[in-house]
Amino acid sequence: MRSLERHRDVGAYALGVLDEAEAFRFEDHLMECPRCAAEVTEFGATTRQLMLYRRATPRAVHPFAGPGPQLLDRLLGEVATRRRAAKRRLLYAVAAAVVVAVAGPALAMMAGGGGSGAEPVRVVAATDQKSGVWAQVTAGDEVWGSQVELEVKDAAGPRACHLIVIGHDGSEEIVTSWMVPDHDARPNTMKGGATMQSDQIARYEVRTMNGETLVVLKAG
Repeated sequence: MRSLERHRDVGAYALGVLDEAEAFRFEDHLMECPRCAAEVTEFGATTRQLMLYRRATPRAVHPFAGPGPQLLDRLLGEVATRRRAAKRRLLYAVAAAVVVAVAGPALAMMAGGGGSGAEPVRVVAATDQKSGVWAQVTAGDEVWGSQVELEVKDAAGPRACHLIVIGHDGSEEIVTSWMVPDHDARPNTMKGGATMQSDQIARYEVRTMNGETLVVLKAG
């Protein structure tokens, strides 16, 4: 397979429609191509939307049924809404950081005075003694699942990796993918999302594209 054709397989790989042999060849390419590793991550939102659609579709609906004419408009509208919400959350976070910097002691004294009603954020961290990889996952529940931020230190690059979320029922989802730099032990931060909420998640695993588990983080 020529290099250009491998680049074109990013979408098919991210959506899981390549057969086993083609996926294996693409993963070999992914190990050496930071551009494709980044593009696989960008397909995460689309993959999650399709998974949600599959779960929400009644069994009586034929798998090859054609979508209605409003489906694209609804999807585009939802993406736009989420982007606006993400921008608002960023502005709120910046404003909160300024307030904490200016009035940190006063806020600390008020911390026990009642909740704000916001969904709790869960943080788990672990270091694998064999691989030497350290990772920390920060996750917060959303209506559609959970938002996940991963911070990882891995000095054994270059290699392509996934963050996998595993449910109590054994189901797995890829949260995000990235390329570990060559022998760089500085922390790298990635963001992604899962269709599962915190009470459905058993653990997180950082794995290589070849399926090797580098570190396991128990969710609860």
